[in-house]
Amino acid sequence: MITQLRQAQQQSPVHLPLLLMTDQEGGIVKRLPGPPDLSAKQIGQSADPLGAATSAGTAAAQNMTGVGMNVNLAPVLDVSRTPGDFIDATQRSFGENPNQVSKLGAAFISAQQNAGVAATAKHFPGLGSAPAGSNTDERPVTLSVSLTNLRNIDEYPYGAAVSDGVKLVMLSWAVYTNLDPNHPAGTSSTAVQQELRGRIGFKGVTITDALEAGALQAYGSPYNRALAAASAGMDLLLCSSGDPAQGDAAAQALVDAVNSGRLGRAGFDAALGRVNALRGGLK
Repeated sequence: MITQLRQAQQQSPVHLPLLLMTDQEGGIVKRLPGPPDLSAKQIGQSADPLGAATSAGTAAAQNMTGVGMNVNLAPVLDVSRTPGDFIDATQRSFGENPNQVSKLGAAFISAQQNAGVAATAKHFPGLGSAPAGSNTDERPVTLSVSLTNLRNIDEYPYGAAVSDGVKLVMLSWAVYTNLDPNHPAGTSSTAVQQELRGRIGFKGVTITDALEAGALQAYGSPYNRALAAASAGMDLLLCSSGDPAQGDAAAQALVDAVNSGRLGRAGFDAALGRVNALRGGLK
């Protein structure tokens, strides 16, 4: 499949590598057979967490480059709060200590990117406070975590990730009442522009979680969802249902919004520049 995609891309006027990505976090959340075998939780509880995180990042990259992929939608930087909560239930958090999550996430990112695969830190500003069953893939999720805790706990690992040069950051679809009570983070310019780009200082590529998520029920069609995310400052729109019509609708939303002026040309060009810079640095 990847060979066919690369062959098709050679006919494109844009001579930059495709972004070929999947979720290869480790543990039970991975789309390719093979490493990384340990989950984030197992890495955090191991005898040598830093070494395990480094090994996992390297192994993830080697596995992905072996099949021709160049972007991993990992690692998760969510700081779990209690055993069995949403992010801990699938062992996707490095732990309940933001400093530990910060160090292990940065180690995974550095090792993976040094081996040629771009990393994606997720899910900004954090799903660690989400209780069990709070799945944005299925339904809207609202989190009332205080702004102080959001910044000092949930957002804390992103500083190290940005310092280590993480290439992408994925935004959460949860609503954070003390940050922007009216929009899921991925459709909130407050979350994208003020917190992530302004306060944290991220200059790389922002990417949405799946546009098909149940959390976006209020936004209706893929067309409207794409427009909401792009207007908030998202660079890449992730359509993962396998239905090409949804991706086509999202793309058409961008075309129409730029042509009509609803989406500013300067912002669109800046997003395109960041995406092209990412593509140009990969194989």
